[in-house]
Amino acid sequence: GNGIRESGLPRAELFVTTKIAAEYKDYKSAADSIDSSLTALKTDYIDLMIIHSPQPWAEVNQSENRYLAENREVWRALEDALSAGKVRAIGVSNFLQGDIENILQAAKVKPMVNQILCHIANTPLDLIDWCASQGILTEAYSPVAHGEALKNQSIAAMAEKYGVTVAQLCIRYCIQLGMIVLPKAAKAEHQKANAEVDFEITAADMELLKSIERIKDYGEASFFPVFGGRL
Repeated sequence: GNGIRESGLPRAELFVTTKIAAEYKDYKSAADSIDSSLTALKTDYIDLMIIHSPQPWAEVNQSENRYLAENREVWRALEDALSAGKVRAIGVSNFLQGDIENILQAAKVKPMVNQILCHIANTPLDLIDWCASQGILTEAYSPVAHGEALKNQSIAAMAEKYGVTVAQLCIRYCIQLGMIVLPKAAKAEHQKANAEVDFEITAADMELLKSIERIKDYGEASFFPVFGGRL
């Protein structure tokens, strides 16, 4: 919120995304979360609000319970916030096809985006294609594999071929999959470089990148459930 106000930019020129915590799995807690975010940010609306995970984090990779009925209630809270003008767009994160199909059964508004882990050496192509068939945008978080792609020799060799950094290659790869890309940058120069992706990966090289052996070790981030770890 301070960043919004101190930027000097008109609010309409900023796109603010936040999430309903994975642990909130009922209508009231979800609705309260939306209101709390508006209060904390001191803004009249949020551009995109998403459900952080279909399961509470303590159950990710450990439980078969996908919280189907509960997620429909959370989605109802998002739809009501959308109707009230509190949010401009609504979506989900870390949702598999079955999780989204469950939402669609009762939804008045379909999810506008599914924010998922996607990078070279871990690309859920079936999910990306299915979301596209439903008119749902996919957004790639951790497109550089939480930094692990920087250590991959096959990815580095391909980046060298194009005369770009590994991060630029990874970002361009996701763009060519038709995704929105959400890279993290701790330094301004990295943020600038991440936007300099005006090159084209050939179709043949895209296929090679899709076939690179999956990254299974995410280093210091491996304990996070989204990277296959445990809480």
